[in-house]
Amino acid sequence: MTETVTASASASASASASLGSATLAEVCAVACARAWEGDGEILASPITLIPSIGARLARATTDPDLLLSDGEASLAEGVWAVGDAPPGIEGWLPYRAVFDICWAGRRHVMMGPVQLDRFGSANLSAIGDFDRPKRALLGMRGAPGNTVNHATSYWVGRHSPRVLVEQVDVVCGIGYDRASAAGRTAAEFLDLRRVVSNMAVLDFNGPDRAMRLVTTHPGVSIEQVVEATGFELAMADEVGVTPAPTAEELRLIREVIDPAGLREREVKAP
Repeated sequence: MTETVTASASASASASASLGSATLAEVCAVACARAWEGDGEILASPITLIPSIGARLARATTDPDLLLSDGEASLAEGVWAVGDAPPGIEGWLPYRAVFDICWAGRRHVMMGPVQLDRFGSANLSAIGDFDRPKRALLGMRGAPGNTVNHATSYWVGRHSPRVLVEQVDVVCGIGYDRASAAGRTAAEFLDLRRVVSNMAVLDFNGPDRAMRLVTTHPGVSIEQVVEATGFELAMADEVGVTPAPTAEELRLIREVIDPAGLREREVKAP
């Protein structure tokens, strides 16, 4: 864990630590961590900061057997601060071996879609017509292989109708409706676990595996989530409030995993 932080980041962390309750960013990070709960010895692949904090938190609490990459070609040991090198290496993971893990289903990725529809189809590639897009983005990346081979969850940093859309412009990651149309094999292997946004936690256990609202974050109403979603949301029988972090989870986030308070820059209030 690094001991050198900027003055502004240090002040942010100190202010956060002095609060009796968790910040929105901390609630989101813990909700991400709980996506991996019970996964056991698989490769956790978090994309962007909040899921990365969540994966390290999951390893430090509920799932010590989770495998975490150092971002290059090794499996990292222990739990370490964002931006630092891990304390040690526990295994070799060259790029070619990642494909074997993916194809074997021994991975759970949390991606950040640019668009996501009600049945879980995700777009990372382009906005508008694919031949003449308004915006060219990352491309397909690993989304097609991820969604048909192993568990996939999503982190949505800004919950809005521009992200949660009726229909994605480009299908990169497959959703339940398209998997069903493709045949039994695709539908059997599709495993979309959870969507965590800056407003709520959702899953795909609605009618016909549509996206369903499970909990709203503290201070966020169901009406706000509905208004910020570009399609009709299914509702859990009882929509609750996203569980607050425990004292130990807050300590790990604030003192071990993200002492510089970088999480607060990524999550905006709804």
